[in-house]
Amino acid sequence: MERVTGIGGFFFRSKDPKALATWYDTHLGVNPVPTQYNTTSWETEAGTTVFAPFKQDTTYFGTKDWMLNFRVRDLDAMVAQLTAAGIAVEVNPETYPNGRFARLADPEGNPIELWEPEDAKKA
Repeated sequence: MERVTGIGGFFFRSKDPKALATWYDTHLGVNPVPTQYNTTSWETEAGTTVFAPFKQDTTYFGTKDWMLNFRVRDLDAMVAQLTAAGIAVEVNPETYPNGRFARLADPEGNPIELWEPEDAKKA
């Protein structure tokens, strides 16, 4: 069976796409979509990607229909960077078998989860 090889993009509506793209670039290092074909797009590192439909009535994402989960190498360093920029981040105090997590929202209220996989700092 032929299979997909990864996620090629994540597309969603925004009140101010340019400002939101700049926020993701500035605070999370997600390069904006190139305006020319010879410009580099954001590239992810190889690693686990979870594709998980949730029940319709889940409260895990708040009031949104989706949530982004980004893998990070050092959750504490990322949280420090974000809080220094005035961004509220809630770190889950529990360490799970698959790693550690923190939550924040982008300027439009879209939920973001940061995930430091159990073996992230070993890599």
